Amino acid sequence: MDKIAVLDFGSQYSHLICRRIREGNVYCELLPYNTPAKVIKEIGPKGIIFSGGPASVYSKGSPKPDQEIFQLGYPILGICYGHQLIVDNFGGKIKRSVSREYGRADLIIDDKSDLFNRLDSKTKCWMSHGDTAEKIPEGFKILGHTNNSFSAAIGNQERKFYGIQFHPEVIHTDKGTEILKNFSQNISSAKPTWNMESFIEMTIENIQKEVGNDKVLCAVSGGIDSTTVAALLHKAIGNNLHCVFVNHGLLRHDEEKLVMQLFKNRLGIQIIYVDAAKQFFQRLKGVSDPEKKRKVIGEEFANVFVNVAKKNGPFQWLAQGTLYPDVIESGVSKGPAAIIKTHHNVGGLPKWLNLRVLEPLSSLYKDEVREVAKLLHVPNEFLKRHPYPGPGLAVRIIGEVTAKKLRISKDASKIVEEELEAADLYNKVWQAYAAVGDDKAVGVLGDKRVYGKIVIIRIIDSFDAMTADWTRLPYELIEKISDRITNEVEGVTWVTYAVSSKPPATIEPQ
Repeated sequence: MDKIAVLDFGSQYSHLICRRIREGNVYCELLPYNTPAKVIKEIGPKGIIFSGGPASVYSKGSPKPDQEIFQLGYPILGICYGHQLIVDNFGGKIKRSVSREYGRADLIIDDKSDLFNRLDSKTKCWMSHGDTAEKIPEGFKILGHTNNSFSAAIGNQERKFYGIQFHPEVIHTDKGTEILKNFSQNISSAKPTWNMESFIEMTIENIQKEVGNDKVLCAVSGGIDSTTVAALLHKAIGNNLHCVFVNHGLLRHDEEKLVMQLFKNRLGIQIIYVDAAKQFFQRLKGVSDPEKKRKVIGEEFANVFVNVAKKNGPFQWLAQGTLYPDVIESGVSKGPAAIIKTHHNVGGLPKWLNLRVLEPLSSLYKDEVREVAKLLHVPNEFLKRHPYPGPGLAVRIIGEVTAKKLRISKDASKIVEEELEAADLYNKVWQAYAAVGDDKAVGVLGDKRVYGKIVIIRIIDSFDAMTADWTRLPYELIEKISDRITNEVEGVTWVTYAVSSKPPATIEPQ
């Protein structure tokens, strides 16, 4: 199977490059930036991509690739920092920009013969850099420019080395997927033979080989990720799979009833139910730091799993619905990317947990998981549900988790979902919820002054959760949601609407 290799120089979007390449049905894998040339040769990719990254090529200790990579004969595309690496490596000059270029820019295409084949002469691209090329190397030509970057895209078309200053992998670049497809399929000649059918087949084979006759405990939440893992494992190992649903008291309205019914009646998979709400709430008492909350929840999940294993085991494996975004944001990928937040099913589980972790979806993004779920005949009730974080409402409650804030977040989120359903918008947005923190504001209810909580409504559109944009709801619908929350949810005086996209914000506030 043909493949493209991405060398990770620390960009938050390194995995997203892989995802975009795979959109064109070409298999793509992420490797550390310092992977030796001989290892890359053994892997045998059709082309190589250098990711972006936060470093400067002139900084001491900045990540650099094995120089022999340039002698292997593979086409190479450098993105942002990768672009600067190519400029620097071949004798060009990089300088610190007077002003950091961040956001959308008009890319004027000067050469449409290969990398920009079939694109219009002008397109929107996403810039995020502080350094820029002052002088391009000999043998390279300018393929595209912006108002602030005369060499936004360069190429040595004879050797098939290319550099682009912008990020084609994010949705903010209009024709980014086409650019990556041009590089992977046209320039690198990789055949588009990768698909989710082959992923399922390969994954089931790998699970059977790795797990053997061992028993697997699978933590399910009712979300699409863990449900798909359960369906995949059930197909691979049958009765050696045992699922557990932990009610940590931080769930949406009637979540536990719905999940149990769907698994039993629609999937035919038995679940061990554990009501651990009291112990989670007790452990979270007095904890307000977001990372500490995630660690506490991860550790308490582990305590529950150990107890379940003692009563129902022995188990050798713990399976979880970890995805690419979880891995990259938790900073446990193979590259040097910064930690954004610890996910309980990645970095939150303690080292003393005496079970090996099985994460069959950790190379996939959410839309790919949905495709796998459809192929595995997962019921539509699971497929249409919005993503829900493993730590539950704890990451939608800013500061300490209290009974009052928990009630407010749960009740307000239910109203948000109900109104989106009524407006026929629930299935058209990626995620929607109500968050609450410690901030208060004065309101007037029943002619009385009330000092109550501020609720934050967060509704976003996304394709894969790596980037997201706030949803432009009709004003009338926002007003209706606000009116219902202030009237129906006790202790709330103000409702605000979050209009921050990702980046720079994250989807969940904690």
